[in-house]
Amino acid sequence: MYSLKEHRSASQVARTKPILAAKRRRQLHPFFFHMGPVALSITSVLLIGLMAVLYLSQSGQAVAANQQLQDIHTEQATLLRQNQDLVDSIAQERSPAYIASQAKNLGLEPADPKSVRVIVVPHLQPVSSQDEPIKP
Repeated sequence: MYSLKEHRSASQVARTKPILAAKRRRQLHPFFFHMGPVALSITSVLLIGLMAVLYLSQSGQAVAANQQLQDIHTEQATLLRQNQDLVDSIAQERSPAYIASQAKNLGLEPADPKSVRVIVVPHLQPVSSQDEPIKP
């Protein structure tokens, strides 16, 4: 079995382990656990003030971004209205009735189909649209 010396050393080792653990925990604790109540209160007030300033800054940025978004939506609505007005005016100006009235205002008259001459040019290729390539 164990001798008395061995038994003491084992009990001493068992007692020193909690002491070493407590010393290590004290080293790991932040400095403000050793502060007094006044210093701790001042530190708390400063931290709360800093958090309030950060919150107000973030909320101010959110309000500014929201205002910018509303301005962009307003501009988009204005541009959509202008685009629709332009599409309507283009559609009106492409109508045959509008073209005929503008030609009449300029003094042009419709041609008599009996007096129109059609000239046929041999080997002439038809004019293609922009989407189709010209065939040789």
